Order: sequence, then C-alpha cells, then structure tokens
Amino acid sequence: MAGHRRRPGIGSSLAFTLGSAVLWGLAHLRAGRRRTGALLMLSSLTLITAAAAALLTAESFLLTLAVRPGWLQAFGAVALLLGTVTVAVVIRSYRLLRPQGLSRAGRRLSAFAVGLLCVLVMLPSVYAARLAHVSQHVMTTLFAAGTTPVPADPWQGRERLNVLLVGADAATGRYGVRTDSVTVASVDTRTGDTVLLGLPRNLEHVPMPAGPARDRFPHGFAGEPPHTPGILNEIWQYAEDHPETVPGTPDGERGPTLLKRTVGGVLGLDLPYYAMVDMRGFAKMIDAMGGVRLTVPEPIVYGRRNEGVVQPGTRVLSGEEALWYGRSRTHTSDYVRMSRQKCLLNAVAKQADPVTVIGGFEEIADAALDTVSTDIPRALLPHLVDLAEKVKGTRIRSLQFVPPVIDPVAPDYALIRRKATAALSPAATAVPRPAPRQTPAPPARTPTAPAAPEAAPESESGPPPEPGSTAAATPSPAPTPTPTPTPQETVLLDETCP
Repeated sequence: MAGHRRRPGIGSSLAFTLGSAVLWGLAHLRAGRRRTGALLMLSSLTLITAAAAALLTAESFLLTLAVRPGWLQAFGAVALLLGTVTVAVVIRSYRLLRPQGLSRAGRRLSAFAVGLLCVLVMLPSVYAARLAHVSQHVMTTLFAAGTTPVPADPWQGRERLNVLLVGADAATGRYGVRTDSVTVASVDTRTGDTVLLGLPRNLEHVPMPAGPARDRFPHGFAGEPPHTPGILNEIWQYAEDHPETVPGTPDGERGPTLLKRTVGGVLGLDLPYYAMVDMRGFAKMIDAMGGVRLTVPEPIVYGRRNEGVVQPGTRVLSGEEALWYGRSRTHTSDYVRMSRQKCLLNAVAKQADPVTVIGGFEEIADAALDTVSTDIPRALLPHLVDLAEKVKGTRIRSLQFVPPVIDPVAPDYALIRRKATAALSPAATAVPRPAPRQTPAPPARTPTAPAAPEAAPESESGPPPEPGSTAAATPSPAPTPTPTPTPQETVLLDETCP
C-alpha cells in the first residue's frame, strides 16, 4: 500500500488543482509524487521570484527590453509557453487527484471546472503576448530601423541631447501641417538636467539655414506673399511643397529636416532628432487613458462662434476638452496657449502610470500610430529609456521667447541665441534655481543698485551677433552703472501649472 495513497474528495481535488495553477507541484506532492512535485515547485518559485524581483527592482531594465522588438517577440513566445505549461500542470494535477467512482454528473461538473480554470490560466498569457505583439508593431512602425548601428557612446560625445518637439494642429479645412507648438528639449546626457526652449509659432523673418533656403530668403523666411505671412509655423509645409529648398531629401522628410535646421540655427543648437504630435490624435490618446486630471483656473472659450467652454475647476477632462485646453486662444494669446500646452503635457506624463497605460494599451497604441511621427532611430530607444530615468530625478525648467522680451514681429535673434546659450550653460544648469542672497549687515543706509531688468544682462553681455543675423533692435545701455552680472545670464521661466 506504500505507493497508493487514498485520493481526496472532489472538493479537495479541485482545491489542490487550483493551487497547482498558482504554485506548480502542490497536487503532485499530495499524490505522493515527491520528486516531480519538488522539481515543479522549485521551478515555479524560481519564476515567481524572478518576476517579482524584475518588477520591483529593475523597472528601467524592463522598459529597455520593452523597446526592443526582438525581445518583445521573445517575451510573447515565453508568455504563451508558460501559459501552456501551466495548463498541462493543471490537467495532470486533476488527473492525479480525481476521485474514483464519481457519477456522470460529477465527472462533467469537475471537467467543466477544470476546463474553466485552464481558460482563466491562459487568458493572462494570451493578453501578455497580445501586448507584446502590439508593442512590437508600434516600435517597428513608428521608429525607423536606421542604417548604421548605434556606437558605444550613443550620444557621440554630446554633452546635451537636443530634440525638436512639435505640436501640429491639422484642423478641419486647414491645408497641410502647421507647427503651432515648437519646443526644443535639451537634456544633459550625464545628469538628466532638462531645459525646454519654446519658440512662438508667429515668429517672423526667421533666419534660414545656409543653402537653397537661405538663397531664396536671404532676409528671413517670408512665405508666399500675399497668401501667407511668412511665420515659423509655415516652414514645415513650405519645405514639403518646395523640394528645391531641401534638395536630396525624400518626400515627407523635407519639412522636419528644414525645421530642425532652422530652429537649430536660431538657438545655436544641433538638433539631430524630432518628434511631432498631432493635437487631434493626442485627444484620442487621452480618451484611451480615461481622461486627464487638470485644474482649469478660468473658463476657456473655444470654437469659431465661441460656442464651447471648458469649465473651470479641478476635474478629469475628456480628450476633446483637453484638446481645446491646449489649443484655444480665444480671448487670450499664443503665449497663454503655449503655457497651457506645457501644463497639459506635464499632466499627461505624470498620470500615464503603467496601470492606466495597460488598461487602454491597444487604443493608446493605435492613436500613437496615427498621432506621432519621429526620426529617432529604433536602436537608440534603450539608451533614451536610461536617459529618461535620469530626467525623473530632476526638475524640468523652461524658457519661452515671448513678449515683452522677444517681439515676434521684429525678433532680436541674436538675443534669442544668447539667452538659449546662457540657459544651457553650466552656471545656469548647475542648480534648479539661484540660491537666495544672504544679506550681510551693511553699513547703515547704504544704497544698493537697482536690479537690472530681465533682458538687460543679455543685451549687455554675451557673444556678438553672428554674421547675417536678422536682429533689428539695438540693445540700450543701462541708464546707471550696475554691479557685475551673475554668471547665470538668463532667468528661467518655470511653468506655474495650477
């Protein structure tokens, strides 16, 4: 009788079978199959421990794997394999413990219960494999494979990675792409320090990069008078409509190529990559997330006839409401809209936690394919994930080139470049904000020099304007002598999102 244990009842058999779906080998141990049960249990505990450790301590590592199509494919195959093995263990477990002498109804009921358990076991594996497949499709469709491998130093000696971020507003009835939001994200590749440099959409006389574009517009971009005013947000579509301005560039790449070169020239930065988001598609992504929670300080009117209003208050906005929150400039200005757009992007980034994203993953992925375009190579994504981990520990700051410092109708491009250079200098990025001055005990009633206006240091110091600059304004000297300016030449305008 040594190898033949008495089988448990139907309830106990189903309980051990259910337990074996979570921890392999329980039913085998109960049935006296100690060696097999111990091996299965050890394998199960190893897998559970490894998965828990990866989720708790290696988030960046998992994200790095998630942007590698090959690893995604392998993950999907492993998920299906584990589900299949678990189903096999469940079926074998029940067969080992199934009571003898069951009635026909009892056999059918227990078979149905085990079959249902097998389906429930396979569902997570199938869903995980599905997510891996969708992710792989997004990676291979959205990001180019690239023709050259990424070197050991992915940043190629750059101290800062500069990426052009574009928000396009392809409204109904509007021809082509209008880049109504133009921002450069400059990230320190060593520390993750990030500065956002925002240019208004209506900058005029924008200096063009050397070559055919500058030959056509030697005094700055002028568009196609009298049909267009010749402002920054028209450059993308102009390049697409006039291939001769960017010779040798394929269709669909001329717009971003010329805009990167133009904005890079204005700011004095190298812009190797861009990412563009269409605002209407962005609304679909927000709906897929279940909305975005924002504080709207005052009513935001929108529509051609002012027929819509985003009501004030702190609440969850739908995709349509969020779209108008970031798009409307009725009764306000481009500059207020620029500020709201950054607040919207910041809120979405903070609220896009893993649970939220996984819940609407397929809808978010579909919206991303219709919404986002970029030239960031696929092979660079794992390195960007590592860089993003560094950015998390910093405070993102922003500088907008808007009135009264910059007049979009007659911009001082030399001043823009100097301010951008100062904002990214080590003195400006060493600390998030200048430390408060300690006021020592001065002699009684010693007068202090008045603080210089915000733009004065840039007007009096910094490198001279580059040849060919279109800056028209001559900086005025300070009316009275002022103390030597601090190394931080620029005041960074941090967004104050409610």
